[in-house]
Amino acid sequence: MSVHVFDTYAYTVSGKRLHFDVLLPTKDAALALITAKKWLSEIGEEGAEIRRGGCAFCHSSVSVPEFDDTIKKQGYAIYKLEGCPA
Repeated sequence: MSVHVFDTYAYTVSGKRLHFDVLLPTKDAALALITAKKWLSEIGEEGAEIRRGGCAFCHSSVSVPEFDDTIKKQGYAIYKLEGCPA
């Protein structure tokens, strides 16, 4: 399965920066932004702002084994980098 990675930065209402990757089976920037906002809402950060250019295509990979099942089940996966809740 091809996985497309979108490097994402969001800023919470309190000013905290969250850095994460959105992993999708399709190379679709609009879907990546929608998915990032959905995930932020799911973690209680619905007011977080993704600034222009804050969700950008980074690279594609043949597979990301630790996330393949999650992508198959829910259509995306989030790889938490900096400032994200555990």
